[in-house]
Amino acid sequence: MKTYTESEAQSHIQKLPGWIYQNNGIEKSFVLKDFVAAFGFMTRCALLAEKANHHPEWSNVYNKVHIRLSTHDAGGLTDKDFALAEKMEAAL
Repeated sequence: MKTYTESEAQSHIQKLPGWIYQNNGIEKSFVLKDFVAAFGFMTRCALLAEKANHHPEWSNVYNKVHIRLSTHDAGGLTDKDFALAEKMEAAL
């Protein structure tokens, strides 16, 4: 599985508003209306992640959800991360 360097990742990140490259992965913090909206978003993303067999690192505090994607078994950022980030954006 091909991993992306930071410079290679930048062209893909441009298609994902608010996502940043950091430590061989991509990250974004989402701010939603309230806790229920944040939890609903996480639930939708959890189903997408399970279907893709690709699971995020994430945290939630009230209406904020922070997501980090990196393909651990490949040792960095791969197409799987960008594909899941796109689906998560669509799940908002």
